[in-house]
Amino acid sequence: MRLLILGGTRFLGRHLVAAARAREHHVTLFHRGNHAAPPDPHVQTILGDRHRDLTKLQGRHWDAVIDSSGYLPQSVRASAEALGAGVGRYVFISSVSAYADLSASGITESAALASLTTEQLQHAAAMDTSGPVSAATYGPMYGGLKALCEAAADTVLPNRVLTIRPGLIVGAHDYTDRFTYWPVRMANGGEVLAPGRPQRFVQFIDARDLAEWLMTMIERQQTGIFNATGPAETVTMEGLLETCCAVSGRDSAITWAAESFLLSEQVRPWSELPLWIPEETSHQTNGLMAVSAEQAVAAGLRYRPLDDTVADVLRWYREHEQGRTLRAGLTAEREHALLQKWHDGQ
Repeated sequence: MRLLILGGTRFLGRHLVAAARAREHHVTLFHRGNHAAPPDPHVQTILGDRHRDLTKLQGRHWDAVIDSSGYLPQSVRASAEALGAGVGRYVFISSVSAYADLSASGITESAALASLTTEQLQHAAAMDTSGPVSAATYGPMYGGLKALCEAAADTVLPNRVLTIRPGLIVGAHDYTDRFTYWPVRMANGGEVLAPGRPQRFVQFIDARDLAEWLMTMIERQQTGIFNATGPAETVTMEGLLETCCAVSGRDSAITWAAESFLLSEQVRPWSELPLWIPEETSHQTNGLMAVSAEQAVAAGLRYRPLDDTVADVLRWYREHEQGRTLRAGLTAEREHALLQKWHDGQ
């Protein structure tokens, strides 16, 4: 098959390329050149900005396009229109954030989607897209924008769109470090500050599992909408940290601090303590770690063991990122101060 990836040089894109090449598909990347493309003679590169250079894609044919960098509905619409009859399937990588209500567990693909005000849409349309763009760029507008992007692709290419709504994607090459922090921190040893209840469930998906399943879906010429999250209610925070200890061979001492203490110390959920969503105060997002992936599993999504994911992240970090300051997680100084204050209050 001939595949086009809009983006493809960072995190999930790199895993998509690896999965496609493992199946001997020919891959074309359309990206701005800010990050190096894989050194593979079967991976072609077209340099360009999807907001300005879509004419470079016209008049060519691909069996499928994977849009892993669509954040604005107008840019997704323009991409779909530019490709038109030249593409068999349009695979749009959306997000579970597209749902209007993330307060309850078990959200399925039929749940209502988020919406935006006219003012928010105008603000998003006026934002500068020349620099790095991510979910954080659009803040609270992110989910609503993803929902509108889905609609834009489906309007232009009806019955030819496969929409994927992942939750937290983890693995090697993750530039956010939202998962990487925990394997690296546990491998460093010593006393580790952990948030809230040890038995709180966490949900994420290995980027390799997602990429390999997506290749299968594309080969089947599948369309429709699928949540692509990890298995719900199988991994606890305690289980994750214990697995990190076992894989790294370090016997770190885990100290579980109450959410009330962490919040009073203004510890930032998700960024300073990744995977932590306060149960006491974040009722509107309590379902974010319990989204249903039953439909995707029925369509062949499979999960590798947790220790495989942790080991791969640690290997990547040690071989390519060792010594780099992590973009998420507590600094050593901040963690030490919090641990001391927690113990003093007990």
